[in-house]
Amino acid sequence: MAEALSHDQIKARLAELAGWSTDGRRIERTYSIPHIQGAAFIVHIAAIQNDLGHHSDATLGYKTVHISISSSDLGGYVAEHDIELARRIQAVAPTHGAEY
Repeated sequence: MAEALSHDQIKARLAELAGWSTDGRRIERTYSIPHIQGAAFIVHIAAIQNDLGHHSDATLGYKTVHISISSSDLGGYVAEHDIELARRIQAVAPTHGAEY
């Protein structure tokens, strides 16, 4: 079973992921992206989630995609696999025209 990261551990890992933030219980990011490209981005995120066997909350807005990641098996705290999901999402965001 995964272990929850401390707030300091989360912040250290997010230092390499521009635009991501934490409240200690989840990591979040909002991308600025046109609506249709945002829909394609959401589908790509879903594929990444299936590959990792770990899922996040993703919300498609008119010109935004908001991602919120935590581990439900840890009571909503952040683990290393949450950081890995954020890294993978961050890596594909530019291919969809998402802006930082």
